[in-house]
Amino acid sequence: MNKAVNYVVISPVRNEEQYLPLTVNSMVAQSIRPRRWVIVNDGSTDQTGRIAEDAAQANPWIKVVNRPDRGFRKAGGGVMESFYEGYRLIEKESCDYVVKLDGDLSFAPDYFERCFACFDEDQQLGVAGGTICAELGGVLEAENKGDPAFHVRGATKIYRWACWQKIGGLIQAPGWDTLDEVKANMLGWKTCTLVRINIRHHRPTGAAYGAWNDRVKAGLANYITGYHPLFMLLKSMKRMGEKPYLVGGCGLLFGFLKGYVNRIPQVEDKALIRYFRGQQMDRLLGRKSLWG
Repeated sequence: MNKAVNYVVISPVRNEEQYLPLTVNSMVAQSIRPRRWVIVNDGSTDQTGRIAEDAAQANPWIKVVNRPDRGFRKAGGGVMESFYEGYRLIEKESCDYVVKLDGDLSFAPDYFERCFACFDEDQQLGVAGGTICAELGGVLEAENKGDPAFHVRGATKIYRWACWQKIGGLIQAPGWDTLDEVKANMLGWKTCTLVRINIRHHRPTGAAYGAWNDRVKAGLANYITGYHPLFMLLKSMKRMGEKPYLVGGCGLLFGFLKGYVNRIPQVEDKALIRYFRGQQMDRLLGRKSLWG
């Protein structure tokens, strides 16, 4: 495959001066370049903005949006606020795919070409992305976060335009990168990680927040997306036996309960929550579910 594909990429970035040049180099080298790449500088206090502006000056298909510094990282919601500020530049234009891409990744020149080939092979594939890998001892290894048969990591998500329109875009809250897949599946689309296509993640997952805060953030996201309490309890207990021992599971449970205690609003789509909880119970009972 080496044909023109009309796709747009939006990258919310904050303080990525160390890694953004790698992402820029990877994008510029793509065998199929995007029609538009919008880099949203979310109030960076380092040289991220300058790096993005230099890339845009050298490549007219790159645009930069600069947001003021709010003074802190806003987990989940901040990323989506930035994403949609960039999306507004292209939302009235037609395209084949919308891509959300982080600014701490690097990938082969044929990354998007190979991904689009997978979409061509399966017209029901609505959301996909490559396998997020980290370098450990000089070897790239997959970061195991979720079932690849269903989940696509938030760092690299490709949405088929028809699917994007059906799911109504993304919620602007933690858990956005789970509910998009759940809703897509509920509406008859497939979602998956493309296990044979690697993409390198240079910042360890959760490094911007620390292990405890990252797990609390994830637990709160699970609450907002409507996880079944029993499913969440068992998930937290399982994570307590995995690295970081106790911290991971306790952080998840703490974040989940924090949502109840603080009465944080959950997603308003009750039909979606019922569908998701039903899938979770099917998994616990060994029945066919989103996870196989």
